[in-house]
Amino acid sequence: MPQDHLVTAKELSRDDIEAILDRAVEIADDPSAFRERHADTLLALCFFEPSTRTKMSFDAAAKRLGGETVDMGSVESSSVKKGESLADTMRVVEGYADAIVLRHPSEGSAKMASEFVDVPLINAGDGAGHHPSQTLLDLFTIRESAGLDDLTIGIMGDLKYGRTVHSLSTALTNFDARQHFISPESLRLPRSVRYDLHEAGAQVREHTDLEAILPELDVLYVTRIQRERFPDENEYRKVAGEYQIDAETLDDAKADLSIMHPLPRVDEIAPDIDETTHANYFEQAHNGVPVRMALLDRLL
Repeated sequence: MPQDHLVTAKELSRDDIEAILDRAVEIADDPSAFRERHADTLLALCFFEPSTRTKMSFDAAAKRLGGETVDMGSVESSSVKKGESLADTMRVVEGYADAIVLRHPSEGSAKMASEFVDVPLINAGDGAGHHPSQTLLDLFTIRESAGLDDLTIGIMGDLKYGRTVHSLSTALTNFDARQHFISPESLRLPRSVRYDLHEAGAQVREHTDLEAILPELDVLYVTRIQRERFPDENEYRKVAGEYQIDAETLDDAKADLSIMHPLPRVDEIAPDIDETTHANYFEQAHNGVPVRMALLDRLL
């Protein structure tokens, strides 16, 4: 990474990705060796939207490196409620911590915030924009189960508003990956993302149906239809529940197909898949700690 921040997956080269993932393997193999690596450092958690996995895994990662965290708390209990700007909030928080993790509902907010601080800032999701640390743990999980080169991956669900999809598809252009995108017409990849992928030389195919390409896939990355991103409730209802899979769906899949999901899920993956060898989404979530430890180690 050429700078101290991580705002989008575009900032990650293949060398960056492999270095972080290799360090994550070292951490996962011997966590005790990193227990005091960043003692006396403080990580600020600034979450303007709800989070379970991202927030808790960054909290755990900082503490497992010997550091501590300070939490902004809910928006309702902060000075944001009084009208404080994001820029001012970041300037203040910068004085309290050695690095900042920011989640915000506005696309582009992390980029803007990074211009006001000198400590490392990590984008933990900016609206429908990007989520690069999620991408790193996704890549770690993919590499462990299927490898990153000569990969055929299907990415299904909300591709329009799905920030995890935008970041993952961008990062995969560093590898020899064939990307298939499955979604309703109304939730296709944004034109800007498609343009960037084509410019990067990605092999991109778009589909409205999973069945035809399922037998080719090494990985199926499923995403939730995000009700909170839709400006019109009626538009959400038109596509809600349209892309669901269960154990029977996978009859024609490869025996070693890996199914992933950034979570939370609603009804897009049936519980009967949880007990199959295909289910990899809970391991994916667990990988958030060593991968985010490796990322913090690099930035700090």
